[in-house]
Amino acid sequence: MKKLYYAGGYIFLDDDVCEALVMYAKALADVGKSDLVTVPALSDEGMQGRTRLLIGPASQLFSAAALDRGVDLTDAEATRSMREKTARLQPSRPVFEETADYTNDGFGE
Repeated sequence: MKKLYYAGGYIFLDDDVCEALVMYAKALADVGKSDLVTVPALSDEGMQGRTRLLIGPASQLFSAAALDRGVDLTDAEATRSMREKTARLQPSRPVFEETADYTNDGFGE
């Protein structure tokens, strides 16, 4: 379980959800965009529910380890969605074929 500090308060999130959210917030900030995400959370008052967070360039958030509260806050769909969106925001990288044989460079032995 992670404690996510956001807007002067904090919420508790599942480890995977929190990691995906923080990485998505960074990717959004890198390209100057924002998004509204909804994730399962436990409030600082102990209330369980879905939390909506606006993340992007102005987000000032950080996470830290927290004691397990015995509440299931996993959300595979939200985690998958944020990871996919993060990947789409990353700069494209060239793909190299691994089938090329560079062992015989034509210079003979």
